[in-house]
Amino acid sequence: MATEWKKVKLGDIATFSNGINFGKESYKAGVKLIGVSNFGNRFFPDYDELEEVDENVLRPNDYLKNGDIVFVRSNGNKELVGRCMLIQNPPSTVTYSGFCIRARLNNIDENCPSFFAYYFKSKDFRKAMSNTAVGANIQNLNQGLLSNHIFYLPPLETQQKIAGILSAYDDLIENNRKQIKLLEEAAQKLYKEWFVKLNFPGHENVKIVDGVPEGWIETDINSICTKINAGGTPNRKKSEYWNNKDVKWFKTKELQDCWLYDSEEYISQKGLENSSAKIFPKNTILMAIYASPTLGRLGIITNEACCNQAALCMIANEEIISYQWLYLKLMELREYFNSVARGAGQQNISADVVKNKNILLPPKSLLDNFTKMIKPYFDKIKYLQNQIQLLQSARDKLLPKLMI
Repeated sequence: MATEWKKVKLGDIATFSNGINFGKESYKAGVKLIGVSNFGNRFFPDYDELEEVDENVLRPNDYLKNGDIVFVRSNGNKELVGRCMLIQNPPSTVTYSGFCIRARLNNIDENCPSFFAYYFKSKDFRKAMSNTAVGANIQNLNQGLLSNHIFYLPPLETQQKIAGILSAYDDLIENNRKQIKLLEEAAQKLYKEWFVKLNFPGHENVKIVDGVPEGWIETDINSICTKINAGGTPNRKKSEYWNNKDVKWFKTKELQDCWLYDSEEYISQKGLENSSAKIFPKNTILMAIYASPTLGRLGIITNEACCNQAALCMIANEEIISYQWLYLKLMELREYFNSVARGAGQQNISADVVKNKNILLPPKSLLDNFTKMIKPYFDKIKYLQNQIQLLQSARDKLLPKLMI
C-alpha cells in the first residue's frame, strides 16, 4: 500500500440519500428521471433516453448535481444492484427513482468524483458491499452500508491521474455510442420514409389500391421467416448443464437493440441437448417477449448461440427479405406488441402473436435496394459495438491494478 493513501470512512467524506417514490400519474414532462433500467454498463447516463417526472413530486434535495454518483439500491435482478453512474454536466434538471441511492461528496475540490465512480465499480468495493469473500451479487444496498465502508483513499493528484487514465476508455466508449445512435436514427428514418410514409424511390409512378401501393402484398411475419422459436433454460440444479462454456446463452436483459457478441452465461452441450434451448445461426434476431419495458427489445447474434425462453428467435428468409429489414420492421411493431401484451403479474406476448401479425410486404426489388443502402449502417454499428466491448474489457482489466 502506498504510504500516502489514507484510511477513511466513506460516510466522513460523503452524504447519501434515497431517491423519490411516486405513482404512475406523475410521469409527465418535467424533470429527467434516472431509473434502474437506465444503468446497464454505462459510466454516464444517456440523458436523451430518460423518462420525465412531474417536478411537483420532488423535494429540494431530490435534484442531482454535478459530481453526484447514483447507485442501483434494490432490484429483482441482483446483478444490477450496486451499479453506479456519474453525473457530469447534466444538460437539464435530473433526479433519481426510489430504487436508487445518491452519493454526494462533501467537497469535490478535495476529492475527484470520477475516481470515486471508478472505485465504486471495482471488485474490491463490490466484494465489500456483498459481504462475501468472493464478491457475489449485492443483495441490497443501503445508506448505512455505504456510510460505514472503510477504504484507502489516495491524494487528490493520484485520484485525478487514475481517473484520467480510465476515463480515456470511457470517452472513446461514449463517442462510439454517440456514433451508433446517429447511425440507428439514420437507419430508422430511411425505413420510415420508405415503408411507413411510403415515400420510396419511384412512388410517384406507383398506383395506390385501397391505400396500398400496387405490387405490395399482405402477409404475416411467420411467412417471411424460415424459423421462429422461443428459447429455453436448462435445469439450474444440474451443474453439468452449466459447467462447460460450450454454447453462448443470452438472457433478455442482454437485448438492448444491439449486436450480441459474448453472453454473460454459457451452457454445456449436455444442457443444450436436455432442454428446450436451440442453437441459432448468426444474424438471427432475438426479441424479448416478457415484461415491460423489456418486451420488444431486440438483439442480433454475431455467432451461433441460444437464449432463454423469454426471447423469440427469428431467422429472416433471405429469399424474401433481409434480416436488416426484419429488424427495423420489429422496431416499428414494438409499440403494437406492448399494447397487446397480456398477464397480470408479468405482461408477455406469445410466439403466435408475433407469427400471426399482419404486415405489408414490398416487392423484392425495392427491398433489395433498401438493404443495399442500409447494410453499411448495420455493418458500422456492428463494428462500433465490438469496439465498445473491447474497450470495456481493457478498462475493467486495468481498473483493479490502479486501485491498489
